[in-house]
Amino acid sequence: MLDGYRARIEAARVYDVAVVSPLDEAPRLSQRLDNRVLLKREDLQPVHSFKLRGAYNRIAQLTEAERARGVITASAGNHAQGVALAAKKFGLTAWIVMPRTTPQVKVDAVRGFGGKAILHGDAYDDAREHALALAADKGMTMVHPYDDADVIAGQGTIGRELLEQCGHLDAVFVPVGGGGLLAGVAAWIKAVRPGTKVIAVEPEDSNCFEAAMRAGRRVVLPQVGLFADGVAVKQVGEENFRIARHLVDGCVLVSVDEICAATRDVFYENRAIPEPAGALALAGLKRWVHEQNAKNLSLAAIVSGANLNFDRLRHIAERAELGDEAEVLLAVTIPEQPGSFKKFLRQIGRRAVTEFNYRYASNQAAHVFVGIKLGDGHEQRVALIEGLRVHGYPVVDMTGNDMAKEHVRFMVGGRCPGLANERLFRFEFPERPGAALDFLNAIGSRWNISLFHYRNHGAAYGRVLCGLQVPKKEWAECRSALDALGYEYAEESDNPAYELFLGTR
Repeated sequence: MLDGYRARIEAARVYDVAVVSPLDEAPRLSQRLDNRVLLKREDLQPVHSFKLRGAYNRIAQLTEAERARGVITASAGNHAQGVALAAKKFGLTAWIVMPRTTPQVKVDAVRGFGGKAILHGDAYDDAREHALALAADKGMTMVHPYDDADVIAGQGTIGRELLEQCGHLDAVFVPVGGGGLLAGVAAWIKAVRPGTKVIAVEPEDSNCFEAAMRAGRRVVLPQVGLFADGVAVKQVGEENFRIARHLVDGCVLVSVDEICAATRDVFYENRAIPEPAGALALAGLKRWVHEQNAKNLSLAAIVSGANLNFDRLRHIAERAELGDEAEVLLAVTIPEQPGSFKKFLRQIGRRAVTEFNYRYASNQAAHVFVGIKLGDGHEQRVALIEGLRVHGYPVVDMTGNDMAKEHVRFMVGGRCPGLANERLFRFEFPERPGAALDFLNAIGSRWNISLFHYRNHGAAYGRVLCGLQVPKKEWAECRSALDALGYEYAEESDNPAYELFLGTR
């Protein structure tokens, strides 16, 4: 198996369009982590992603008859641009089926490379089914984003470059979506230098490869997170898993906050801003170093792409400090009396306060939502919380509470004492016209909307926090209506952030 893929990778045609991306030293990170950290800069490819390699190699293998009929694919981003540019190079017709929720910047990029962008459906699965139907009807060749031997071989050229650029590597960290990059890089490295570890990195909420490794077979995730959209895949590819399952030395799962922190790290090192999936491998490297207490090793992370929507930078900047535990978010109850605010700030000491939200709650107590910058991360966080509690302050750590970070921190002061039968829900709305209207039609006029907060982070889905007044006897009916709507949602009525800052008691 390895020898077969080694030969495929050696013969892969990628450099007609791809460049040998640099392997950059990361001196700041190296010093901070006590290891030599290297960044493989695939964000510097012509389409700002490694996907060009596999797409071009696949199209290069087509027969003349296949080329005459053209190629088609389904993609919402980097693979789409790779196929469009590769087809332009060969003078082929390229149709790219993209969800209607695809950001306009990516649609424009595909058209700029000469591809025909066809917008269909609200999600990738809708686009894929339409692309398959078009391929069968028109006789076009489907270029799969990852589950294809030629695509895998094209991505594997990155592994070859890594070993040629660095005399010794202890471990390589690879971001995983469908698994094309992982399979290709692992196949080369384990064939040529088996002592180098290959570590797969996935988001905690999009872990299709890690779940398959635990199960011993491919599994389908019920849903995937959307922040790192480039790796938001429900099932790892069949050929990809067949190869990688025997070659990978470990899997690391990281949070959204850790990805944001890694994005900031790449910026500080290179003045470049990767997309979330592009920073994923570095986030995994940092977590692995911490978990393994690794020191004095040579470690490489693949920065896989930089096709980032500009409006996501706000969200990334907000969460980056939390990802390195350089900031803590706390809900603290203080006495409602003169001088208590000053006393509380004195207890915090000279630490930098990143945000402070206060709202009168009763004549006995006030709830404060505060962000505090830390120096050395976890130990300072524990010491700060313990110190507050020793001095009699009730404290709830909100640092890992997604609802608090995405919504409540911007809504403190929204309590409404005495409001009857309020239930709180968190939704993911598809970013398309009519999404909110569909929601309102689903709930009708039966239940009053008592709270509604929406934030867009430049993704395919917007996050919504909604309060509904639902009498207890109607809970089942309300849930049935929400289930029928088809939007992902979760009830947050018992969330402590709601009870402290938005609740009705």
